[in-house]
Parts: sequence; C-alpha cells; structure tokens
Amino acid sequence: MPKPIGLFISFVRNLLLAIAGHPALFPNPSPALATIDSAVSDLEKAQAAVLARVKGATEQRAAKRAALVQLVEALRNYVQGVADLANPEDAAATIHAAGFSVRKVPPHRARVFSVIQGVMTGSVKVVAPSGGKRASYDWQWSTDGGKTWTLAPSTLQSKTTLQGFAAGSTVSFRYRVTTKAGEGEWSQAIAFLVK
Repeated sequence: MPKPIGLFISFVRNLLLAIAGHPALFPNPSPALATIDSAVSDLEKAQAAVLARVKGATEQRAAKRAALVQLVEALRNYVQGVADLANPEDAAATIHAAGFSVRKVPPHRARVFSVIQGVMTGSVKVVAPSGGKRASYDWQWSTDGGKTWTLAPSTLQSKTTLQGFAAGSTVSFRYRVTTKAGEGEWSQAIAFLVK
C-alpha cells in the first residue's frame, strides 16, 4: 500500500472500482465496499483538515488511515480467499481483477562451485557454496591437469579472485571448507580457459 496519503486514497478507490466491476467474481466482499468507501471519505476529510492546519488533525488522520489499512488488509484476505478457490491458473488473474498485485517471489538458485573470467586479463573469480557461519575456504589451482596443486590464500568469504595466469592457458581450480568440525574434502576440480 502506498505511504503518501493521496496515493493511498487513490489506491483504495481503484480497489473499490475494480471489485465493484466484477460482481460475479466477488459476490460478497468482506468487509462491505460501502464500509470501505465510508472509511476512505473519513480519511479524505481528515487529510483536508491537516492541509487546513486544524489543531490535532494529524493524529486524527493517522487514526483514520490505520482504520482504513485494517479494512484494506481484510479485503485483501477476502480476495486471496477467492483466488485460492479458483483454478491455480486463474488465481493471479483473480487478484489482478480486484486491483491488487501478485507478489513476485524471485527464484532462489543454490550456489554451486563455479569459475568465471576476472576483470583483468589472466584473472579469475572462483565462487563456492556457502559453508555456513564461521567457515573458511581454502583454494587451489593447477596448470598441469591436477597432477600438482598450488595453494592460494585462504579466505573467510566463499569467493575470491585469483590472478597471474597466462592468457589462453587452461587452469584447474578446487576448494575446501574448514569449519569448527574440521577440514572438509577437496571439491571436484573445474578446468577453466583463462583469457
């Protein structure tokens, strides 16, 4: 819900129009649209009093806004209930028809061990899955296909930048996590063509 009073009032008025425009979809809004309309009118009057600098009007407006917020939250719950009863494919359309928006949940992908090209020539950035709080990370690289490994500085973050590699060379990278339980096993190595 918008914070500025004018935008909030417009938002609620649009909700009322949207829901009233779909009586078949929202047959018995709860709370009643007339109740919300009355609360919007009360907030508009309180806002006018604040703009006219009437003493005590700010507190009155805050109370009217809080009351209207509760009514809009109850209406949102009603719309969500109607959407829950609809087909899953129609749920978002039902919510949009009422004038509300559907919360977008960004997909959370698990971090995997990866190597990407660094900003400078001959550098790479290695990123490992988090080992949890109070973990340290050991990094190694090999230019001979894993026959010999060179230890890079350990870090407290699950990522680091390594540099000094010849452009055009293939370098293998691996890591391990150390926690209070001890050192973990070395990861599977990733071969990467450094540019």
